[in-house]
Amino acid sequence: MDIEELRQRLEFEPQGLPLSASLLAKCQIDFDKVDLALAWQESQPHHYILTPSDPLYPPLLQQISDAPLVLFVKGLITPLVMPSIAIVGSRNASRGGLDMAAELAYNLASQGFAVTSGMATGIDGAAHKATLAAKGSTMAVLGTGVERIYPKRHQQLYHDIIHSGCVISEYWPEIGPFAGNFPKRNRIVSGLSLGTVVVEASRKSGSLISARLAMEQNREVFAVPGSVLGGYSQGCHDLIKNGAKLIESAADIIEELGSLSDYHLEQLHQRHHIQDNDICDLPFPSLLASVGYETTAIDAVVEDSGKPIDLVLVQMLELELQGWVAAVPGGYVRLKRS
Repeated sequence: MDIEELRQRLEFEPQGLPLSASLLAKCQIDFDKVDLALAWQESQPHHYILTPSDPLYPPLLQQISDAPLVLFVKGLITPLVMPSIAIVGSRNASRGGLDMAAELAYNLASQGFAVTSGMATGIDGAAHKATLAAKGSTMAVLGTGVERIYPKRHQQLYHDIIHSGCVISEYWPEIGPFAGNFPKRNRIVSGLSLGTVVVEASRKSGSLISARLAMEQNREVFAVPGSVLGGYSQGCHDLIKNGAKLIESAADIIEELGSLSDYHLEQLHQRHHIQDNDICDLPFPSLLASVGYETTAIDAVVEDSGKPIDLVLVQMLELELQGWVAAVPGGYVRLKRS
């Protein structure tokens, strides 16, 4: 469905939308806002608007009870279909906490996991930066619209993320920072992820909201222990007492989530109608032939392969996990010959 057709259905055939009758009755559509959103999507090739009926809508997020009805995504769409781990923690983290978050993120990214966080100062920022350093994929879930950079000190980080990952928000692109929006976005951080890791959190830390939501969403929760002095890790210790898994390294997380990660990939196969013979014929020789040893844009891969973009993204993920290609800023590069 193209943009103009979607606009027409919103105005003249709302009953055709994937919404319940009760929810549809409550909807009051602001068509000026709809037009602005669609214009935003058309303005750049890496602007996306996703709803739960979209095949690229993150399957794990779709499972939560209050999944957002719309997601604005800016950057690479690929991380949305990768197994993801959330890393959250204190904004006022110690040097040790920052180093631990960076080490976990770097090692998880090196093992093929996307790393999700909220682009706040402290632990969030350290996790994003380390993932980028590992040439991995990272997703930043914002408490603002995707066109508003907050905090402003993360302006360069924001641009780095959209070149090697994506920023995500349920808010209209130009919405500014409002205090109530930041706790609400935490359900998306945890909902996108197989598990949530809390690094250095006091008992009043906002990152504990993400941990609580992860538990409610039946996702794994991990906590890094710290010194009992100073109170910087009291929240982590409370989580461990209440059943969160104590971790000291990325290996502890991967060991726990290995089967869940395999299940996630299997769900993607089913969701995107990848047949058994496709899996047996890996590494998708026709698709692999579309990727060069210099950066190849995803749009070029899609055009050359003649396959739908959602299938291309899932198959490219398989090729990346098997070491045939690597995701880089601007697309993919081929790593070895078939």
